[in-house]
Amino acid sequence: MVALHAYSAAGDDTASALERLALEFDTRPVGAASLAFLFYGCGHDDAAILDFMAAHLPGTPLIGGTSSAGLLCSGRHRDGRSIGLLVVEDEPGFYGVAAASLGEDPSATARRLLLSALDNAGCPGELPDLVWVYQSPGREEQVVAGLRSVLEDSCPIIGGSAADDTVAGQWRLASTEGPLAEGLAVAVLFPSGGIAYAYQSGYRPTGTAGVVTRLAAAATPAAPESRRILEIDGRPAAEVYNEWLAGLLDDRMATGGSILAQTTMHPLAVEAGRISGIPQYLLVHPDAIGEGGSLETFAEVALGARLELMTGSEALLIERAGKVALDAAARLPGGAESLAGGVLVYCAGCSMAVGDGMPAVAKAISRSFEARPYLGCFTFGELGQIVGRNRHGNLMISAIAFGR
Repeated sequence: MVALHAYSAAGDDTASALERLALEFDTRPVGAASLAFLFYGCGHDDAAILDFMAAHLPGTPLIGGTSSAGLLCSGRHRDGRSIGLLVVEDEPGFYGVAAASLGEDPSATARRLLLSALDNAGCPGELPDLVWVYQSPGREEQVVAGLRSVLEDSCPIIGGSAADDTVAGQWRLASTEGPLAEGLAVAVLFPSGGIAYAYQSGYRPTGTAGVVTRLAAAATPAAPESRRILEIDGRPAAEVYNEWLAGLLDDRMATGGSILAQTTMHPLAVEAGRISGIPQYLLVHPDAIGEGGSLETFAEVALGARLELMTGSEALLIERAGKVALDAAARLPGGAESLAGGVLVYCAGCSMAVGDGMPAVAKAISRSFEARPYLGCFTFGELGQIVGRNRHGNLMISAIAFGR
């Protein structure tokens, strides 16, 4: 029997937040914990939080880290002063976590940590039901490549990139290895009650599109992709994109710089495949205009990729979160009625755009999860399996659902 327990508390300092969290534990104690997900605001003291975890859940595999300007917990949207925790109680199941700095070769690090996590779960050489990842932003595609070199796409890789409140680099990871300012944590899950997932976006295609005809040098010599688009349809990428947006970026075209706020509701996307003839999109968030009218993005794109202009709204982003949770629950082996609870990853860019509508997001998820315990984080990149392949995207939403 799988049971999930969700806790959250807020405080103006870490000590007061942890004091309130301790009261939650005293009120609703946990039995034999198998795995813990932990998310908190970037202003909190990592060491104090990890000391708390060691005292209250000694020896429990732990994965998580900072979440942008708040978190979601069982029907509530909590602000950036909060600490949230989801504990999985599953004595027959097997769980393992491994974490380390990404180093110079993130793909090799990902492979090594996956194997270590399997060893820590007591399942070396076995295929997990799901891999859940949290990492520092910037090299997600290399991490996915490393994990796929072992797993291919035989199991879903879900998770996200730790975030701060202002894209200032204050994100951190939390694990049993301690806090990491730059790193990767990998969890392998073999739940006894089954597990399911969903990975989608809350945006719609506009019908406007162009082809990537020139890219800047990629992160590694062998990589066919880049996060800096030089040209679309043979013209400066930012110029083309600004035309698609009817001049929305005019004030940035001459000086360059961040365009995150202006582009959250107007991202780009690549078609990841089709289900029953319906295109499935993986989103790419343009974050800055660079030198020579280039377009810098939070995810890599390939030369020759067809980029589609997407559009979103607050209503779509609220609605989609509930649908993703509902979809994950419905895919459980025992159906939605077997749901124990789950974990949500919701893009920080989407949460910033929704703003005061985030309590509605929390409630929509709670309705879909039938008031079961859940915890959600706000990230700067999202991993998931779409049309049978594990990928990294932006402005995406994922949910994992645990069966009882």
